[in-house]
Amino acid sequence: MTETPSEQLVVCLDNDGYDASLERRKIYIALVDQDADKHGILRVIDESGEDYLYPKASFGPITLPAA
Repeated sequence: MTETPSEQLVVCLDNDGYDASLERRKIYIALVDQDADKHGILRVIDESGEDYLYPKASFGPITLPAA
């Protein structure tokens, strides 16, 4: 059985309106939140170290090889 990951890596593509909280081109951890996903937002651990909701369009997913 495969376990669903609870986190994913994303890169910030656009920080307009969130200059103090997000840095463009920086990699962040996004927590899986199905309710947020339904509304087009991501729960991201930002520069404060806390998780907040941001527009999903501001981030791109990162896929790393298993090795």
